[in-house]
Amino acid sequence: MTGTGTPTPASATPAPALPAAPGPAASSAEPLAAPDAGTSLTPTRRTRWLRSRWYLLSAGILLTTGVLLAALQSGEDRYPPLDPRSTDPGGTHAVVRLLEAQGLAVGTTTDPGAPTPGSDTFVVPDPDRLDAGQLRALAAAHHARLVLIAPGGETLAALAPEVSQAGQGERPDYAPPTGTAAACALPDAVRAGTARLGGYLYRPGPHGEGCYPRHNAYPLVLAPGGPRGDVLVLGDGSFLTNARLGEDGNASLALGLLGSQPRLTWYLPDYSAPTPAERQTQITDFIPRGWYWAGLQLGVAALLAAAWRARRLGPVVSENLPVVVRAAETTEGRARLYRRARARGRAAEALRRAALNRIAPVLGIPSVHGAPDPVALCAAVAERLAGDATAAAVQFLLYGPAPTDDAALLRLADDLDALERQVRQP
Repeated sequence: MTGTGTPTPASATPAPALPAAPGPAASSAEPLAAPDAGTSLTPTRRTRWLRSRWYLLSAGILLTTGVLLAALQSGEDRYPPLDPRSTDPGGTHAVVRLLEAQGLAVGTTTDPGAPTPGSDTFVVPDPDRLDAGQLRALAAAHHARLVLIAPGGETLAALAPEVSQAGQGERPDYAPPTGTAAACALPDAVRAGTARLGGYLYRPGPHGEGCYPRHNAYPLVLAPGGPRGDVLVLGDGSFLTNARLGEDGNASLALGLLGSQPRLTWYLPDYSAPTPAERQTQITDFIPRGWYWAGLQLGVAALLAAAWRARRLGPVVSENLPVVVRAAETTEGRARLYRRARARGRAAEALRRAALNRIAPVLGIPSVHGAPDPVALCAAVAERLAGDATAAAVQFLLYGPAPTDDAALLRLADDLDALERQVRQP
């Protein structure tokens, strides 16, 4: 205290000075440190290797896989099985050359109904690939001997109705090729003796001949000659291939069966085209019939379970709230959240918006798009206060910047409260 009675503070604490922005002199006084002259930014060999090793490993794996696949595919047959042009193990080029050496004229065709000399042997591998029209054309053709290799029931019905498949239903009997005695009176089979025959088994008609019996059926059946010639049915053509021709009496049997006529015509089927069975088969054909009934029963059970467990809506039931929360607690909780997040701008915006919504109806300022017009509102507030505040001061209070600290936020709340009281009670 001084003699005049004016209070003075015991000690004056100077306000901390704001840090000055760095000027040009400061920036020139402390230049940036230059990078070490010994450090190079060029990637080294080790860096390049570490970056690219996984890419190189992936490329190597892909290259190795491609080479292996190409090598495996290179060993596959270039021709389909039983092709007379093929020298692969599954081809029949060797037997064709032997027949040509005996003076036979050997030719190929892709049309089963193509006109050929009546004194020829016509070989059809995989005859089940022929459609109904091709079967009719082949049945109408005249051949001295028609050789069918592994035909099915429909093919036999069209070309050799007196021969039937051994077995029950859609599962014909099959026997693996093995050395078997002829056990028949067919001259070609008697001369060949034991041969490695097998495959699908058939039964001849009353006038036919079956050879090499297996399980009371035959892999070789010769139907008697008629106006269209003999029909020779083979359950498997493996004894004609290059790999099996030299085993047992296969060569002698092949030459006898295929070389009985002066000309041999070999049909080349189109293996890329689907068979009639494949064209007619649908995905529903692979579903057992019992599954349809099972699916129907499961559907009915699912509907019954849904009806049993479905939610049944009754009348609306009113219930008392278990806890009554005061509005002040909700406000305080939101304020704590704003304070924890330091969202002073959001809090100031909420305070200003609430003040605007309460002040505008008192002054008769309509709302446009949910908010009153700022210019009209500020002018009306300044006119209501009658010189106590200018429109600019009111606009700064209601639409000014966000406070920078908690103290400024508190001052804004007090000023808004005071402004609202003055507007309501000028």
